[in-house]
Amino acid sequence: MLAIVRGLERFDGRAAFTTWSYRVATNACLDELRRRGRRPDPGLPEFEHVDDAYVGGNAPRDPGETVSAQLDVDAGLATLPEEFRAPVILRDIAGLDYADIGDLLDLAPGTVRSRIARGRARLADALAGNQTTPDERQSQ
Repeated sequence: MLAIVRGLERFDGRAAFTTWSYRVATNACLDELRRRGRRPDPGLPEFEHVDDAYVGGNAPRDPGETVSAQLDVDAGLATLPEEFRAPVILRDIAGLDYADIGDLLDLAPGTVRSRIARGRARLADALAGNQTTPDERQSQ
């Protein structure tokens, strides 16, 4: 939110305010992830919650299981290349639609769908403990 307020003078009206503010927030989040990558702090989870989609639609009831699942998802997301991670997070955690994600990341809608599908597949493999990516298995 601070990045949005600080950047208000740079808002030029070429895009909708919501699109611009999501882009500013996305950039701030990506910057924070880069900073955490340089100085990891295992005591701070990357996200506030685990979305039901990441735990197969059956969220664990036990708080210990919830924390464990959240850490697994965070670790799985961290393994994704940024080109897949950002669209997956914007869609599945932030709840944005494909058009908004395309505007934010300056991508065509088909590219957004493709990157989300590939990102989800890689995340599923990471959570299942598979070392090879779906793309690598196809080429084998």
